Amino acid sequence: MGAVDKKQKMKKKEEEERVKEEAPRARSEPEALDGGGSPVDSGSDYEDYSEDGDSEDYELSEEDLESGEEGAAGSGSDQDESEDGNSEDFETLEESESGESDSQEHKGSVRTGNKGKSIIDNARIDDGGSEISESDQRAEESDSSEDEVPSRNTIGDVPLQWYRDEEHIGYDVKGKKIKKKERQDKLDAFLASADDSKNWRKINDEYNDEVVELTKDETRLIHRLLKGKAPHAGFDPYPDYVDFFKWDDAKHPLSNAPEPKRRFIPSKWEAKKVAKYARAIREGLIKLDKPKEEPRFYNLWGDDLNSKDRAGHLAYIPAPKPKLPGHEESYNPSLEYIPTQEEINSYQLMYEEDRPKFIPKRFTSLKSVPAYENAVNDSFERCMDLYMSYRAWKKRLNIDPESLKPKLPSRKDLKPYPVTCYLEYRGHEGAVVSISTEATGQWIASGSADGTVRIWEVETGRCRGVWTIGEPVQFVSWNPLSELPILAIAAGQDVLLLNTGLGNAEDQKKIKELLQVEISGTAGDSDEQPLVSWLQDDKHKHEAIRLRHFKTVTSVEWHRKGDYLSTVTPAGESRAILIHQLSKKVTQKIPFKLHGLPVSSVFHPSRSIFFVSTKKNVRVYDLLKQKLIKKLETGLREVSSIAIHPQGDNVIVGSREGKLCWFDMDLSSQPYKTLQCHSKDITNVAFHRSYPLFASCSDDCTAYVFHGMVYSDFNQNPLIVPLEILRGHASSNGRGVMDCKFHPRQPWLFTAGADSVVRLFCH
Repeated sequence: MGAVDKKQKMKKKEEEERVKEEAPRARSEPEALDGGGSPVDSGSDYEDYSEDGDSEDYELSEEDLESGEEGAAGSGSDQDESEDGNSEDFETLEESESGESDSQEHKGSVRTGNKGKSIIDNARIDDGGSEISESDQRAEESDSSEDEVPSRNTIGDVPLQWYRDEEHIGYDVKGKKIKKKERQDKLDAFLASADDSKNWRKINDEYNDEVVELTKDETRLIHRLLKGKAPHAGFDPYPDYVDFFKWDDAKHPLSNAPEPKRRFIPSKWEAKKVAKYARAIREGLIKLDKPKEEPRFYNLWGDDLNSKDRAGHLAYIPAPKPKLPGHEESYNPSLEYIPTQEEINSYQLMYEEDRPKFIPKRFTSLKSVPAYENAVNDSFERCMDLYMSYRAWKKRLNIDPESLKPKLPSRKDLKPYPVTCYLEYRGHEGAVVSISTEATGQWIASGSADGTVRIWEVETGRCRGVWTIGEPVQFVSWNPLSELPILAIAAGQDVLLLNTGLGNAEDQKKIKELLQVEISGTAGDSDEQPLVSWLQDDKHKHEAIRLRHFKTVTSVEWHRKGDYLSTVTPAGESRAILIHQLSKKVTQKIPFKLHGLPVSSVFHPSRSIFFVSTKKNVRVYDLLKQKLIKKLETGLREVSSIAIHPQGDNVIVGSREGKLCWFDMDLSSQPYKTLQCHSKDITNVAFHRSYPLFASCSDDCTAYVFHGMVYSDFNQNPLIVPLEILRGHASSNGRGVMDCKFHPRQPWLFTAGADSVVRLFCH
């Protein structure tokens, strides 16, 4: 036995050496047939082949491979050449789906390449007939992976579109350009495809610039993937469950230990736990859920939103409940709810939005109510509308009302401003209609409805002089120049330019020269009706000039230079606003068309701009260019007064409805802020010349003082802060505070009331 074994080992060793010598030759034969073989095991042969570059041998090898593939697939060449080749291919696909795999049947004799090209394997079998040579195993390993087979035409790791306009596609091993194949005409290609029975299996490979024909194995694989199956037919997606703790030859279980005794007797720990829970239930520490009790009656007027049944439903929205009637809506309310006839008449004078919607009445019984007959039907229809109406959830924002208020600075930081009444000027017998402060701030003039004008010393309250005009005074205004203390008084149809007698001798001499009219005549065109008559006043010779208008004058405003003044006559139509020159005794009308009845006119504090306010809006004109610059839309029912900020870029407008509008002319033609501060008509508004203050007075016997800071930075809006409400005037004939003016240098405010008193409020 030992000698025999030794001979067999020697024979086997010689056979292995012979196989090793013939292995390179056995590997080169299939690689020579297969042009795309793997270079892993036969790199030198692949390089020799690529360097040789014999294209004819390559074409022959492809034809041989095609014939070899047909033989390896188990179908005869006659079937592929027949006219019904497509149908037979589909039949083979169906056979592959049923579980027959040709690749598994010919495992020992056929191997498939990277593109479906099969090669007949010349396997060498030893005397035992069971072992395959190592060379064939290496050949199978080299051909079994598609990743190991490189493309024939390699363009590198660049996009394919780079070669779209080029005549070549990629480079070969030597770096030479590989030219593209000539494109076949589409019509010829269509006719050729119609005659070709295998055209449905051909795919154009743009990367390698060639037409690839799919093998039957590849079509089977694609067909299975399209059906959602595993690519390999031998794969079982639902294998049988294998219990790792069971096997066929098992004689004993995993453990032969007997069952413990504790599994057959009651547990003492569980008994203690149950006793503990029972004791807690008796003591009330653990409360069990009581069974749900159904209510006997349904609360019709209850709140369905808070009910427990509806709490779990997110989409449930209860119908709104109608409001229950109160005492006012009762058919027999108490006497205190029934308004008197005077109150009913006052309702008619109120605005519609402020007027009460329902006025209570008394009836002897419910049946005597006019709407009793249809009350039940209307109530039912209303409840039905509420129930059937569309409803939606809306999130309620829990916002603190205090957080919505603008954060304003403290009033202590904005001092000084007028707070208390310091002095009263008494002497007029009628209502004080208008007041004006002198340029130096030492004197103040007041005009009253009793037909007198008084000049007061501001600090002492002493009356400096009294002038009797003879008609109710409408307006008084000082000349803005301190060296010309001339007072303009509007009374009836006349404007009186009065010398107050203030100033030194030189100032008085200059004033007398200005107030002297050489020839009493008219100012205006001679052919037309005269605009204004310049007359020397008879009562005060060489001390006053009377400008006789043809209609009643309501306001007078001076220009900043003190030589011009404008007058407003609302009923004057085209001559409603006139501009007078004192030095030349000339009068002219503005060259603009007025849209509506004028209320007041104001000169710009530093530029040649003229403001004209009508009952609805304010128009701004350029006097030099004689054109309209801007139109301010107030949105008010009726404008009552207007004031210009000392810088000239902001305007405040008062109205008859108690509203105050602030306009930023650089920002917009709409109001920047609208303040509802007074309950009655605003009679006048005023700016302070040097302090950031402005005020408004009204017929409600109050005057409001505001802080109005205007910044030079255009990105920062004006700061408006209400400071103080000044009271003290008494109402007379429905009128309250008639006029208000600031002191030119101090933060003081003068107010004129219908109670014939002028008050000074100081800080």
